[in-house]
Amino acid sequence: MALIEINGVDLPTPSDFQVGIMDLSKAERNARGTMIIERIATKRKLDISYSYLSRTELSQVLSAVSPVFFNVRYLDPQTDQYRTGSFYCGDRNAGMLDFKDGVPRYKDIKFDLIER
Repeated sequence: MALIEINGVDLPTPSDFQVGIMDLSKAERNARGTMIIERIATKRKLDISYSYLSRTELSQVLSAVSPVFFNVRYLDPQTDQYRTGSFYCGDRNAGMLDFKDGVPRYKDIKFDLIER
């Protein structure tokens, strides 16, 4: 079982995987100065990075996150269980390590998956 799955496709295991748990809320102070917070939702942000990927692996990863929205299955640290949600991808960065005999190798691939 893969750590991350997008639309049923297993992704390579990331070099770094961080789960941010974000509360979306509306906050204001009342006439007495007491903070009133209305929690609207709790969402996840997955910070994913790879130290090295082959061109085939990079193509697979970038293709998986190219739709506007997609389903992600991942291990959630709060529940210690796999969780599935609808996500979109932020900016994607990939540096080229080298280009030998016409074959590129990539390093420092980074992107965020943000829950819809």
